[in-house]
Amino acid sequence: MLARLLKFKYDGDEHEFSDADRSAVLILDNRVYSAKVLRVNYTTYDVRRDQDSINPRTRSDIMVYSPETGPDAHPYWYAHALGIFHARVLHVGAKSVNHSPQDMEFLWVRWFGQVPGHQFSMKAARLPKIGFVPEQDDLAFGFLDPSLVVRGCHLIPSFSEEQSNELLSATLTAARFPGDTMDWRADYVNMYVVFTH
Repeated sequence: MLARLLKFKYDGDEHEFSDADRSAVLILDNRVYSAKVLRVNYTTYDVRRDQDSINPRTRSDIMVYSPETGPDAHPYWYAHALGIFHARVLHVGAKSVNHSPQDMEFLWVRWFGQVPGHQFSMKAARLPKIGFVPEQDDLAFGFLDPSLVVRGCHLIPSFSEEQSNELLSATLTAARFPGDTMDWRADYVNMYVVFTH
């Protein structure tokens, strides 16, 4: 929230803030509210308006534009939305840009990463392959501005690689659908599902 209040451009990196910087963000009434659905407007391939409904309990995988550049950079990052939240926030102090209370929405996400060594392309007829970032990585979980979400995405489990709890050791956790105790080791990003409408 603080990076957004300070008008930092999203680059995917977690910013380091001092205790004084963080104490300048006041969540009014000490309340954070949860929502069940996030609606994301997007433009379809035939230049029409459409909307995705993101629900952490049923349809929770999302994509955002990747800030990475270079010939090997994938244009999107993928995440599993674990929660949708909003709060009324006041930013005080010398660095404050807006001194009025603001409504802020944010997503709690579990990030996917590209499967190393997997090559994909239209020519090779192979879909992008992703998997959850291991829990030991500091960036396995994070918070995201909902306005950065491009749309929901459809993932197909890589059934040949089976399920595992190596990426997240806890069996009962908010990071999985209720009843699931393991994750798929990898998923394919179904880039062509949009053409079936």
